[in-house]
Amino acid sequence: MPTTTKKTYREALSDALALEMRRDPTVIIIGEDVVGGLGGTAGEEEAAGGTFGVTAGFAAEFGRRRVIDTPITESAIVGAANGAALTGLRPVAEVMFMDFIGVCLDQMLNQMAKFRYMFGGKCDVPVVIRTLMGAGFGAGPQHSQNLYAMLTAIPGLKVALPSTPADAKGLLATAIRDNDPVIFCEHKLLYGEEGEVPDGEYLVPFGEANVTRTGSHVTVVAFSRMVHLANKVADKLAKEGISVEVIDPRTTSPLDRDSILESVEKTGRLVVVDESDPYCGMASEIAALAATEAFASLKAAPVKVTPPHTPVPATPHLEQLWIPSPDRIERAIRGTLDSKLARAG
Repeated sequence: MPTTTKKTYREALSDALALEMRRDPTVIIIGEDVVGGLGGTAGEEEAAGGTFGVTAGFAAEFGRRRVIDTPITESAIVGAANGAALTGLRPVAEVMFMDFIGVCLDQMLNQMAKFRYMFGGKCDVPVVIRTLMGAGFGAGPQHSQNLYAMLTAIPGLKVALPSTPADAKGLLATAIRDNDPVIFCEHKLLYGEEGEVPDGEYLVPFGEANVTRTGSHVTVVAFSRMVHLANKVADKLAKEGISVEVIDPRTTSPLDRDSILESVEKTGRLVVVDESDPYCGMASEIAALAATEAFASLKAAPVKVTPPHTPVPATPHLEQLWIPSPDRIERAIRGTLDSKLARAG
């Protein structure tokens, strides 16, 4: 059995990056403040290592040719990463907040996602875009969005959403080794989350969901930070004899449809908890999957637990009301156990 060490989500990401950079000299890091000098003694390679310190100290170990600070220009960061990938490097580019993909969307939508198709499969595009997402940090509507559903809708991109430190390490290592572009979505409220992380090389395959709680009465599919809230509710309801199965897809593209359908066919009920928009989001996608491919097994209509269709509020107390809560998840689960209430929405 592999040994493990308790680490935070942040430390697990840093561990994966460092291990992959030591293993493969073609892996580079590029982005705003990924070095981020702290203004120490002249000549020292001090580094803040990004907004949350994930790459702190990397410049000292790997040098400025592999850890590259850039101006504040997301289009240039992602464009440079695209070019680097086409010439044989494996860039890990950081778009500091997911909200800023609007600035570089063309580089993602019309370039990296389509290179392999446009060039007849003759090139690899091993780009990883690390980006921060999620509400609850008081960062306002332009720094708190969850846009992974929009990115999932782009053919040619892979999208990963780790919810635990172990998955953060394993999925990031897999992303770096993948020959296709990967959008790696990190929830900012998870950076301090602690958990056991395998030591040394560790990979988590894409397209394989994690069943975090097993159950027989209702299936809950949750993404990123919402997995923790769903687990909390499942543990509470288990004390009352309500058996909740919680599924963390871990990647939305590819999506482990089989595991979701197998669970829904077993329980006959589905609740989807998604911090992204209720329109055209992953909650709608999973509900549609169950309704079209497991309809005969459903004992109640699928239920979505999402924020409202509004920007993320800047006011802290409104922001907390906006985010799906354990109470809302619990009400949805109890509601779907009563088929009449479930059908009433």
